[in-house]
Amino acid sequence: MGVRRHSPIAPWLFGAPALIGLMLFLVLPFVMAVILTFTDQRLVSPRPGAFVGLRNYQRLLSVGALVQTPERSAAGAPVYARVRSITRGNRAYAGYRPLTAFRLGNRRVTVLATDPAFLQALGNTMLFAVLVVPLQCAMALGLALLVNAGLRGQTLFRAIFFSPVVMSMVIVSVVWAFLFNKDLGLFNQALGWISLGAVRPVDWLGNPATAMPAIVIMSAWQGAGFQMLILLAGLQGISQELYDAARLDGASAWQRFVHITLPGLRQTVLFVAVVTTIAALGLFTQVDVMTGGGPRGTTATVMFEAVRHGVREENIAYGATISVVYFALITLVIVVQQAIRRRRGGGVA
Repeated sequence: MGVRRHSPIAPWLFGAPALIGLMLFLVLPFVMAVILTFTDQRLVSPRPGAFVGLRNYQRLLSVGALVQTPERSAAGAPVYARVRSITRGNRAYAGYRPLTAFRLGNRRVTVLATDPAFLQALGNTMLFAVLVVPLQCAMALGLALLVNAGLRGQTLFRAIFFSPVVMSMVIVSVVWAFLFNKDLGLFNQALGWISLGAVRPVDWLGNPATAMPAIVIMSAWQGAGFQMLILLAGLQGISQELYDAARLDGASAWQRFVHITLPGLRQTVLFVAVVTTIAALGLFTQVDVMTGGGPRGTTATVMFEAVRHGVREENIAYGATISVVYFALITLVIVVQQAIRRRRGGGVA
């Protein structure tokens, strides 16, 4: 209490509770996770964990390639030897499994990895973020414009649009899993009614082509209300005089939106995009409840893999390795993004 208002110690005293909380619940657990990555510690094991060096990182990140030339041709199509028959007896490919394959001329290139599930989950996570961020931001902006239009009952609409945000994600996921059900789901019932039975029921969550888009649609619907409130605050911060002047000059509604609304919301939209991206990269609950990572791993995410290895398989050291590597990759993406923005003169987000 005796510290002067302008003393250099005062900011540290006021910030001490938050800093202590960050150290105890963020920094310290992360350091402990990094230490675990160099061991073979199990979650429940009678023996203590042993130091294994970089073995977990090697298992997680090792990638190779197998280039094959066709052995023969059958009906004009090249025939290649089975990958498993080549890697099984070759010590250089011990522990490697196929991740994906593609053609390069008449050669087939098979990408191998010691943990192809992690790399597939990483690709799925990035795909989810690329799909859900623009969709959710567009939905939130549309809802914010609708609420800000001054229609009657806008308070009720605001509460309705925001209600999915405060609901438990588990409950929302269960409800949408029923909606996507192949036999009794509302979406398939609606498709059959609209098409008069011409469209067959779609296995939304059991088809690799539709499982991820289904989760994207549900996630965008669930989170759009939160971004709507942020964008609504940004809309209400734009001076009404600008719109009045534009109307006097004969500007159409689209011209007012493009030249006044969007520039006025630039920083708000950027913030919403960043927040949505961070939430998207942590996708777990929807996948765990609706698909369990399937079908064939097309919806598994990095967080799903970390929980699967660390908790369900009780390999906490390997689960920590996945989390640490993922944290490093996200940090690298953010650093590159900020560097590009500075080079273009956009400042720091």
